[in-house]
Amino acid sequence: MVKNDNGQLYTIEGFAAALIMVMTAYLVVNATSVYTAGDTHINDMQLEALGSDALKMMDVAPNRTDAETPLQGIIRTDNYAGFTTMLLNYTNESGSGPRHDIQFNASYTCRDSNDLTHRIQFANSRELTGGEHTVRATKWVMVYKDIPECDLGIQMDRAVLLEVLLWRD
Repeated sequence: MVKNDNGQLYTIEGFAAALIMVMTAYLVVNATSVYTAGDTHINDMQLEALGSDALKMMDVAPNRTDAETPLQGIIRTDNYAGFTTMLLNYTNESGSGPRHDIQFNASYTCRDSNDLTHRIQFANSRELTGGEHTVRATKWVMVYKDIPECDLGIQMDRAVLLEVLLWRD
């Protein structure tokens, strides 16, 4: 027989309180996290910025307001080779440093009169195999063109969304 039951009750109550405090501290610590700049994939952000900058430089208008930009001309005439050359020149050059090996896959999207979207594969430096880690750079481009997938036979000013997937080899 136990002589002092009060001591045992206080001991059990102490263990229960300690367990509650430890579980609460564990939940609080795991519920909060602080993200630093190192956690946000700096390489991906740099590659995305490089792609966006290259598309902006390709869409710079000449001094005349009625002239089309190089990017508008490339899309209007389906000049895949010109797009590939120009984009790779902008993305793979790094001043006096080493040449990058950046690959891309480009397409543009337009809408037809029924408000359906159509994606047209435009150009690429090599086919995607599925193992690449890509980032996306996009640019809206106004182009005067008849796009067969979007309203066959109607040549008009269109806003197309140019989308370029970039990755490093």
